[in-house]
Amino acid sequence: MNAKRMIIMNVIILIILVGGGFTGYYYFNQAENYLSTDNAQISGQQVTIAAPANGKLINWKGNTGDTFAKDETIGTVEMIGDRGVTNMDIKAPADGTVVQTNAVKNTMVAAGTPLAISYDLDHLWVTANIEETELNDVKTGQDVDIYVDAFPNVTLNGKVQEIGLATAGTFSLLPKNNASGNYTKETQVIPVKISIDHYGERLVPGMNVTVRIHK
Repeated sequence: MNAKRMIIMNVIILIILVGGGFTGYYYFNQAENYLSTDNAQISGQQVTIAAPANGKLINWKGNTGDTFAKDETIGTVEMIGDRGVTNMDIKAPADGTVVQTNAVKNTMVAAGTPLAISYDLDHLWVTANIEETELNDVKTGQDVDIYVDAFPNVTLNGKVQEIGLATAGTFSLLPKNNASGNYTKETQVIPVKISIDHYGERLVPGMNVTVRIHK
């Protein structure tokens, strides 16, 4: 009975050692060959559509979800001046889909007032924030595996396209105030732009992403 128990114990220990070895190798291989982060999002070129002049917004077609080509008319502003009534078209600055609109038809708008925001949803990319201590492992042209939280069963492919020249915190609207004289060193992150080769999924800016960069 003791011999049988000893054999069982040895088998269990062997399984644990083998399993631990495979697990250790897996994590070593991941760390050695890949750089991963979940501090990443889908990004795109945000375009603001603004009123071209002071006047009354007499026409507006830029509803959320509507797509426009560059220079296509989205709305019209009516201006009343010394020479009578003049209409000025509001044109799309670039190809894009309206993702947010603040325009209300038949209201007064001022020149430069943001009326809508659009993105070209066919030309999106990933912005991954890489810790400064790992930046030496990142080079333009490296292959990247892209995992979007919204599509857990899909793996997208891309390449490192551009490495930021300043930390993400540099552009913060609320920079840290160190007036007290106390300094706590924190690891900074650098934004890295990653292209997306192809995607049939409905990606939208702001979606959470995990990336795995091939070293």
